[in-house]
Amino acid sequence: MRRRRYLEALGATGLVAGAGCLSGEREGSRSNAASVGSTSTAEAAGAETRTLTLATATTAYDTGLLDALHPALRERFGLRVKVLSLGTGASLRRGRDGDADAVLVHARGAEDEFLKEGFGVNRRSLMHNDFLVVGPPDDPAGVSAVSDPVAAFERIARAESLFLSRGDESGTHRRERAIWRRADAAPGGRWHQATGDGMGDTLRQAGRRGAYTLTDRGTYRVFREEIGLDAFVEGPLGGGSELLLNEYGVIPVNPAKRDVRYELAMLYVGFLTGPTGQRLIREFRPGGDPLFLPDALSSDPQFDQYVPASYRGG
Repeated sequence: MRRRRYLEALGATGLVAGAGCLSGEREGSRSNAASVGSTSTAEAAGAETRTLTLATATTAYDTGLLDALHPALRERFGLRVKVLSLGTGASLRRGRDGDADAVLVHARGAEDEFLKEGFGVNRRSLMHNDFLVVGPPDDPAGVSAVSDPVAAFERIARAESLFLSRGDESGTHRRERAIWRRADAAPGGRWHQATGDGMGDTLRQAGRRGAYTLTDRGTYRVFREEIGLDAFVEGPLGGGSELLLNEYGVIPVNPAKRDVRYELAMLYVGFLTGPTGQRLIREFRPGGDPLFLPDALSSDPQFDQYVPASYRGG
């Protein structure tokens, strides 16, 4: 993390110093160049200290939600957010390495490990939507005949219909594996293929290749017209299985473990989980449909959000 900041500062200083020299040449004054360079360098250093690095699930990025949230944050607090759209697994690794100041992810089991290892603190539940099983309109595996995701996966396996997996340790991939563990079938063979890509790109591939996949509702709705896939199995937002509930949390990286911008991370968490952030999440409806439902504001204490499952209870 210190190396990251050193390189960032070195790059900014070099660029600004060069700009100062060019300004001086245009004005014909070497002393003026030095003055401009010094002022610009100080301004750049100030801007750099107000930049937060966020490692995030691709679903929050692909849907455009972060683009709806961050302008208000910048306007109110002058905080810039550098977004690393990586998927949950890679985002948590960046947090462990100290290359992100906060993470926004959706795999509670993996989040709990991150907390237990001491890399994350002050986790907050942020929002939720759900997962869907989607596929080609002709439905070669007959998935439309069932409402249970486990049964849907079993039908896909028996028919050996093409199924595209994220295969990237993302929250979606982890949920897919959890469903396969419950199924009387196992993914394997040429019909089950990993893309290694984010949700949007995986949906595009599934659309081109006529494949089934597991997706979050928000990303599917954004890409629905482009990809031409039908949603066959709904999660709880559509009256379906709770196994497809998709909950998101935001976690600052622990400053006792890594050299991170903790104060900015807590500012970011406070904004997302406060009235303005939660309102923007609730009002984010491209195409008229809500893509996420806010979870942070509650009149009752929600202590479970802060600690791993193994730490709860009496």
